[in-house]
Amino acid sequence: MFLEPQNKIAGEHSAGSIEVVCGCMFSGKTEELIRRLRRATIAKQKVEIFKPALDTRYDEEDVVSHDKTAIRSTPVQFASDIILLSGDSDVVGIDEAQFFDNEIVEVCQKLANSGKRVIVAGLDMDSQGKPFGPMPYLLAIAEFVTKLHAICTISGGLASFSYRLTDSENTVELGEKETYEARNRKYFFDGLEAKKKKS
Repeated sequence: MFLEPQNKIAGEHSAGSIEVVCGCMFSGKTEELIRRLRRATIAKQKVEIFKPALDTRYDEEDVVSHDKTAIRSTPVQFASDIILLSGDSDVVGIDEAQFFDNEIVEVCQKLANSGKRVIVAGLDMDSQGKPFGPMPYLLAIAEFVTKLHAICTISGGLASFSYRLTDSENTVELGEKETYEARNRKYFFDGLEAKKKKS
C-alpha cells in the first residue's frame, strides 16, 4: 500500500524520495502519476513534470493518459536536462522513464538527494517480457514502488505483460491499442511462442 509522504514543516529540509509507478501497457501508470502530481499542486507545492521528447503519441508536450487525462509537461531529449529545468521545484514527475538511458537513474538520485520528491512512471517490462531499460535500477533505489495491473484482453483477469500485436522486433515502438494488448502470463507467453513458430 502506498502512503504519500507528509508535507514538510515550514523551514524543515525535506529528505527527498523516489517513487516509482510501474506496470504493463494500459495499467493506469500515467493516470496515477497525474493524480499524485495534482495532489502535490493542491498542497501548494511547486511541481515540474517531464517526459521523453520521443513520446509524441497523444501530445508533443503534455503528459496524456490513455483515458485522455492530461497535465502540462516539458519534453526533454536527455535525462540530464531534467536537473537543469527542475529549478526550485518541490516535486518532480517523470513519465515514460523506460525511454531514457541509464543516466535517468543518477538524475533521480541527485534530485532526491537535493530534497525533492521524485515520482517516476514507466513500463517495467518490454514486449519480450524482459526488464525495460533503466526501470529495474529505478525500482531498486526507490523508497516507494507501486506496481499496477491492466485487464487481460483474453482472459479478463489481471494482466502484467504488454503483448505486441505486430512482428516488429524493435525494443522501442510507440503505439496504442492497435499495437499492444495487456495480457496475463499464460496468454503473453503463448503469444510469443506462436510468433516463434510463425517465423
